[in-house]
Amino acid sequence: MKTYPLQSITPEEAAQKQFRMVSCITHHFTGYEQLSRGDLGVHQPENQPLTTKKAEEAIAEFFSSEAAIMVRGSGTGAIRYALSAVAKAGDRILIHDAPIYSTTKISFEMLGFETVRANFNDTEDIRKIMKENADIKAALIQHSRQLLEDSYDLKEVIDTIKNERDIPIVIDENYAVMKVSRIGCEMGADLSCFSTFKLQGPEGIGVVTGKKEYIDRIRKMHYSGGCQTQGHEAMDVLRGLVTAPVLLAVQAQTNEEVLRRLQNGEVEEIKDVCIANSQSKVLVIEFKKDIAEAVLKNAEKLGALPNPVGAESRYELAPMFYRASGTVREKDPDIVKRLIRINPNRAGADTVIEILRESIKRSL
Repeated sequence: MKTYPLQSITPEEAAQKQFRMVSCITHHFTGYEQLSRGDLGVHQPENQPLTTKKAEEAIAEFFSSEAAIMVRGSGTGAIRYALSAVAKAGDRILIHDAPIYSTTKISFEMLGFETVRANFNDTEDIRKIMKENADIKAALIQHSRQLLEDSYDLKEVIDTIKNERDIPIVIDENYAVMKVSRIGCEMGADLSCFSTFKLQGPEGIGVVTGKKEYIDRIRKMHYSGGCQTQGHEAMDVLRGLVTAPVLLAVQAQTNEEVLRRLQNGEVEEIKDVCIANSQSKVLVIEFKKDIAEAVLKNAEKLGALPNPVGAESRYELAPMFYRASGTVREKDPDIVKRLIRINPNRAGADTVIEILRESIKRSL
């Protein structure tokens, strides 16, 4: 399998992100405020909890963006709000020519958008499609991979679109934030969206960060106090953003170690193994025989997680042994018989390989 995973930052680079996030927090919070759980309800004239306002300012500073807002609905909600801020029902939206992530597909249906597809791996195809479709109003790009063979460079895709026509670009940053050196809004995109649950934060809170023009539109959708992210949730988001980078960098190192050991033949019955962003950066393992389903069942009995909760959330400690992604299954339904994904989460390489070896043994 030939894959093109995103380039993970090193633990040293991750530590610098941790330090920067803490620095941004100190620019907006006093010491006593940092040790609090924050306020509730809406504070005038901002019409939101003061703690949430300060947390959003710290996040915007961290990503060098004009503004940021926390929304309900996690990453899906963040993408949905962002799309509704840059386009209206009936508009045509440029997307990658690949199966759409399931919740994003629902968002397009809910918002009444028409999709126009281009191969983001081919900048010439992007230019061609945009020239042929002058009525494209916005673009959505998934930072992580939709297909195992995807190889596009996010900055190159953003620049290609913007050079053809300055339409708003929304980036789905889920599975990429705090793992890579820069996200879309730091590369010229208009909005970046992500789930904080994937970054050691609370359930259900997403972030949209980028241009103030669009953030202000989203903020108008949050007039009701019940829509607001409360102070204690905002503080939990910040604490997660501080701890996530180093945890995720160590996880990336574990992926690399397991890959080396499996490629060196440490576990039999494996036909091929690679690292891919699918959607998290994981090990993709193809077996010589159709034992994937049995391996997954036995791995769970041995302590592996059978499914994600928030995809690397604070609850996911043991390695996750999981089926092929939905987009991969859609392209090749037969692959589920021999392909699995493994995310080490907080586990070490020895634990991952121990569970894999034993689960294979029990499946033969």
